[in-house]
Amino acid sequence: MNTDRQLCIGFSLSATWMKGHSWRAPDSGVEKLESIDYYIHLAKLAEKAKLDFLFRADYLYVSPQMLGDSANFGSPDPTVMFAAIACATERIGLVTTVSTTFNPPYVAARQLQSLHWLSNGRAGWNIVTSIEGAENFGNSPMPSPQVRYAKAKEFTHVMQKLWASFPHEAILVDRESGKFSDPDQVASIDHSGEFFRVKGPLTLPAHKSGAIPLFQAGASDIGRDFASSVADAIFAAMPDLESGIELRSDLRRRAEQHGRHPSTMKVLPGLYFFLADTREEAQALFELANAHFSIARRHAALKSVMGLDLSGFELNDRVTAAMLPDPNQPVRSRTHADLLRRYIANYEPTVAEVLARPEVLGSAHWVSVGTVEDVLNDIIQRFDAGAIDGFIALPGGSEQSMALFFEKLVPQLVERGLFRSEYTGSTLREHLGI
Repeated sequence: MNTDRQLCIGFSLSATWMKGHSWRAPDSGVEKLESIDYYIHLAKLAEKAKLDFLFRADYLYVSPQMLGDSANFGSPDPTVMFAAIACATERIGLVTTVSTTFNPPYVAARQLQSLHWLSNGRAGWNIVTSIEGAENFGNSPMPSPQVRYAKAKEFTHVMQKLWASFPHEAILVDRESGKFSDPDQVASIDHSGEFFRVKGPLTLPAHKSGAIPLFQAGASDIGRDFASSVADAIFAAMPDLESGIELRSDLRRRAEQHGRHPSTMKVLPGLYFFLADTREEAQALFELANAHFSIARRHAALKSVMGLDLSGFELNDRVTAAMLPDPNQPVRSRTHADLLRRYIANYEPTVAEVLARPEVLGSAHWVSVGTVEDVLNDIIQRFDAGAIDGFIALPGGSEQSMALFFEKLVPQLVERGLFRSEYTGSTLREHLGI
């Protein structure tokens, strides 16, 4: 076991433990999802466990998956949620999500800097380019991935310039001279680019803790290049060990090409775990969470993800590379499509195996099902293999699964020297080692 480094662990505040039919259990507590008090309670549990940060995804459209049989109170603005949580916590990082496709950078820069101040240096930004929702922001269709990432690159550059336009050092508070701030240190950015024209400066100074850490989730080729050029941490999609090793190695190589040291960037997949006292109980939780995915629904999801229609085949038929559709056709998620293409080309799985893949059933997250010892060994295997620098915890199946994570799994990681027993800093930058 490699104990020279420690895991970086985040916790997702999306209610993954109530996916599928899990919310229907009498003791699921699903009614609590509509209260901010519940999320503050979860935040405090994560902070008690000394986790690095909280994470919240965001959706700017109502998808069919949000309605009907899914336990979902919609998608509240995560930055507003974290502003409330900031007042009830002290050290845990707060990583909010802001889309570069639909938001003006000045407003986003101001909101994130405000959260950074409210939380005393604990804000983080999860940069997303969005894959749907254009109809809510005008009449233009969804831009191509190339355009979205070009816009994201400029958006991020503008954000960084705005955050630097009003440095913390400009606040003097010199009572003797009567000089509260130094106007000479505050400057316009006068940005004029392909997508944005922004004069600046920002309306509030930077926080003394330093710049806001950047997270990114792109795993397609264009997404990897962008992430490796700017991100401090990457919320990676890696459904299996092999894809994790390949992704982390490639991202570190690309970071070096961008003039960055690869160790400055942490690769953090989502770990969708189902924990129980026995493997049989954990498997039952997993099956309940996916019980709403009928065969027809899985075929529809596969077609949406990568344009592959297998509805005319038997479940035990093999899927080969020759059956794959044109890789250049538009798809809902290039990341998930690329992962599935690689899996099919390498293993020639059955139709049933393809329909059971994380890319089809969810968001291509790493899924681990079993006892605390089972999931612990799964984490250690990937960590020692160089596939991960940590993970973002996505509890599955029940609140009890989440309780086992906090009460038994994290303490086991601490005992083995793979995670901290106490915070050594009070800002997100310190937790990430920036």
